[in-house]
Amino acid sequence: MIERTLVLIKPDGVQRSLTGELIQRFERVGLKIVGMKMAWVDKAFSQKHYAAHVKKPFYAGLEKMITEGPVIAMVFEGIHAVELVRKIVGPTEPRKAPPGTIRGDYAQHSYEYADKKGIAIKNLIHASGTKDEADVEVALWFKNNELHSYKTVHDVHVL
Repeated sequence: MIERTLVLIKPDGVQRSLTGELIQRFERVGLKIVGMKMAWVDKAFSQKHYAAHVKKPFYAGLEKMITEGPVIAMVFEGIHAVELVRKIVGPTEPRKAPPGTIRGDYAQHSYEYADKKGIAIKNLIHASGTKDEADVEVALWFKNNELHSYKTVHDVHVL
């Protein structure tokens, strides 16, 4: 099943100049970028994107993190894209992410460290957690005319 999913390279990933390396991880498994842009997230948009977390105690740190610099927003398309992207990204807490995942290879934060510092966990990347979440997030970040389809490419390159 061909799906679309949202991936954000968060400000910490952009600041560390990891964008090219991170994008390659997704492209190398056959996912196609069908939408991409750099954007600065303001407080109002942060509240829309993280609507499920706005009332939680850690939200202030999350908002501060996502608004501190530009993000690279991308929509990837591919077979079981949501699940595949989550597998490549690894668990939310980098400390628990295995080697070979983006967070396991490029991040070291833990919830304990972030809580002690009163900051959001620096884990480089956001990836939609479910197909339903992906549909909502893609529509929030991209207009239809900003997305392109590679579905015919998938038919040719399916392994």
